[in-house]
Amino acid sequence: MHTAMQDFVDRGLLAGAISVILKDNRIIDKKAWGFADTASKTEIHDNTIFRIFSNTKIITSVAAMTLYEDGKFSLDDPVEKYLPQFKNIRVLKKGATDPAETEGLQTLPTIRQLMSHQAGISYGIFSESPVDTLYNECEILDPHSTLSEMVDKLARLPLAFQPGTRFQYSISTDVLARLVEIWSGGPFDKYLSENIFVPLGMADTGFHVPEIEHGRLATNYVPKNPLDPMSPGLAVAPEDILGGFLKPKALCSGGAGLVSTIADYTRFIQMLVSEGNLGNVQLLKPETVALMHTNQLPEGIEVQCPADWFMPNTVFGLGLAIKRAPLEGEPVEAIDEFHWGGLAGTHTWISPRAGIAALIFTQRFPGFHHEFSHEFKRQVYKAVG
Repeated sequence: MHTAMQDFVDRGLLAGAISVILKDNRIIDKKAWGFADTASKTEIHDNTIFRIFSNTKIITSVAAMTLYEDGKFSLDDPVEKYLPQFKNIRVLKKGATDPAETEGLQTLPTIRQLMSHQAGISYGIFSESPVDTLYNECEILDPHSTLSEMVDKLARLPLAFQPGTRFQYSISTDVLARLVEIWSGGPFDKYLSENIFVPLGMADTGFHVPEIEHGRLATNYVPKNPLDPMSPGLAVAPEDILGGFLKPKALCSGGAGLVSTIADYTRFIQMLVSEGNLGNVQLLKPETVALMHTNQLPEGIEVQCPADWFMPNTVFGLGLAIKRAPLEGEPVEAIDEFHWGGLAGTHTWISPRAGIAALIFTQRFPGFHHEFSHEFKRQVYKAVG
């Protein structure tokens, strides 16, 4: 596995990467390749800070489930119970190409559907639906807007499909972050800090990098040839996604807004592996963690990924994807593996059958080309399983 990742660096496909492998929840391997910044030859370390983008979604989902355990909501509550803006929301007609072609709701979207990307919401950036044009026009993820303002804008737009009829990757976890604020009675970033980051010792995880730590933020890269993203050569990515991460901003995106280190995120993954517990901290009950990696999609519906994502035979729980069949080169123990990743190349996964969990962090936008994370995963299963 080390040779494969070094090859990606040597070929100019990655600037650098760092990995952690857990067996029976103990760290058995840690390795870094290449650089956090190629120009300065800055090495990657445990405390290198990464933009984790959609790895944020698992943290937001855990935050919501702590409030679920407190009885603040039920999974089948309609979203409009807590967000009345969603009452009488319209839905894009099936097959319509004009976002003005809408119809009424057949069923009310629920919290369960929100957490499993089947509530009818889209993303905007992947152009999967005619309503994505509206998302982009109103700048749905404007970093200068608060979560409350984002939800108000979203509620004025039609849903992309009737809730419960399909999976579509979406900003629903950002909506969930707003619900965390409503259920907890305080700011989302404060709730994460007090109830997840401080208890788990995740000192370097947050929505921006403090000025004194700017030198620890890894540089984000893009392929020099965007038409052939697997050709050698990297350029520095513009720091404009979600408004950048060097200063505080209004939008604490529950779907993609966090930065973290692999050391911090390893502690978070260890908490999930040990069913909600880390040391003397009990964040969630074991049955709650089990529910999170239990399929929530209706029979016959599977994960459908945008762009070049590669995720066949996959269903979805509450913030986590769940594998139903191994990929080529993986053992049968890969079945029931649950995972998620981020757009700049952070990927984390847990395999209950094999007793393995692993993290691989890089900074390459987009980072969802399966050659990197899936090759690493195949090698981990081969070496450790």
